[in-house]
Amino acid sequence: MKLSISFVFISLCVTFLGCAAEQGKFDSCIEFPASATLTKTELLDKIRGGWVGKAYGVSFGGPTEFEYQGRIIEGALALDPEGLEYLPGQDDMYVNMALLKAVVDHGLNASAADFAQEFAYGGFLLWHANGQGRQNILAGIPPDKSGHPLYNPHADDIDFQIECDFIGLISPGLPQATQRICDRAGHLMNYGDGVYGGYFVTAMYAAVFIDNDPHRIVRAGLNALPEDSGYHEIIRDVLKWHEEYPDDWKAVWHKIENKYNRDLCPWGVKRKFNIQARLNGAYIAIGLLYGDGELEKTVEICTRCGQDSDCNPANAGGIIGTMLGFNNLPEGIKTAMAGHMNTDFHFTPFSIESASRECARLAMENVAANGGSIFGDRIQIKVQPFRADGPAEVSFPNLQPADMFTVTDKRVSWQGQWKLFPKGDESMRRSSQPGDVMEVKFTGNVVYVQGDLRYDQGILEVLIDGKSMGTRDMYLPKKWQRADQSTAVWLTGLTPGKHTLQVCVTGKKNKKSEGIMVSLGKVVTYRGTVAGQR
Repeated sequence: MKLSISFVFISLCVTFLGCAAEQGKFDSCIEFPASATLTKTELLDKIRGGWVGKAYGVSFGGPTEFEYQGRIIEGALALDPEGLEYLPGQDDMYVNMALLKAVVDHGLNASAADFAQEFAYGGFLLWHANGQGRQNILAGIPPDKSGHPLYNPHADDIDFQIECDFIGLISPGLPQATQRICDRAGHLMNYGDGVYGGYFVTAMYAAVFIDNDPHRIVRAGLNALPEDSGYHEIIRDVLKWHEEYPDDWKAVWHKIENKYNRDLCPWGVKRKFNIQARLNGAYIAIGLLYGDGELEKTVEICTRCGQDSDCNPANAGGIIGTMLGFNNLPEGIKTAMAGHMNTDFHFTPFSIESASRECARLAMENVAANGGSIFGDRIQIKVQPFRADGPAEVSFPNLQPADMFTVTDKRVSWQGQWKLFPKGDESMRRSSQPGDVMEVKFTGNVVYVQGDLRYDQGILEVLIDGKSMGTRDMYLPKKWQRADQSTAVWLTGLTPGKHTLQVCVTGKKNKKSEGIMVSLGKVVTYRGTVAGQR
């Protein structure tokens, strides 16, 4: 494979930290040049290749998303050309573009508040950690806290990982710069391993501008992670197992499944569903390590790993697409994507082409701001070390699921006029009768209740053992048509032991709401602590 960039060594190579020191231990030590150069044409070509690779990956894996939980996808897989028609509405793409807009408008030092403006108030739909981050920001929680596990039960979910690509694309050879942006943007919706998914992915993007060996790229991503984080542990294991099974990615998949497929997200309790950033990040690593630098092979392996099987091939596809550059992509992919290059993503001003141009401009600014230089058509990058400083954030130090109650569980009492919905699913109950109460007895010290935010929802009250724990406004403007993965209750730090939870319809509402309805879903209980818990 031919490199499209030339390297300039300055006295010594940069040694990337995180090398194993103990004899016999897996060695992640790698070296990259201290400086690298590429042309403006090559830079734009790589960025365009990255966006196309990501779009191809999300479209290829889209039909299988969460259809395969805890199992490998077997049988034939191929890109459905009709699936590309849904590309503008893929959250992997439109959230990237919304966050990119904050940097385009406010510069490389865009603040958390700048990102929040585009993220929380955009017209697009959001789910899981993203949806909770929006719910928190709209409720007045500061954007640098809206992803914190005290407020967000989805803190370790995949969300930031799937929408951080723009950061890597504007940071060639600059992993320290990516981390600074990740910290401001990623904490809108995530914390700990949820943010470190951004560290990992953006570091690999930064690396593919200066190297074309996927194995070294994954090691660079590993070294950009805090060594005491759960994310570092799983990627280190993937690399170690890859050495043991260099020709058998399925053997590595099974080892990951046996050791790591345990999700704390309320949707993953008592199920094989797993939306953790680190588990899905391991699937990205598998695709890169076994994909031989080929875009189609990498995307297919990531997809076959299952779980979030559109997001993972999207990240991996973007990384390999950047490494290859647009001009070196398979002709079939370029042909399939040709009619979609100038289509704007929902509720954003950017298409693949316009985003590529903006990212190239920002990448050159970033290079110059971090000790590099630009002479005519030549861009000289001062390559930064791939490392993470300081102790790791840990969202849920010792949290363990205790129990899960569906709305039809006989242990849950529905007092009043609660009705099942939606038809055909019946995963929630709703009531507009003041004084109606949902009650459940549980053992633990952390409890979550699913809610639905809507234009006609009112204010609920939460009680533990007869004591009011406060109210929650469930109103959401009508422009967001669906938010049924929202939170009605998230209480941490309760006294360990037996408790009675009650959620009440108060009959009160936000003055903008069209009703007083309260909609509730599953109840999930835990034992243990979350970060910042008193």
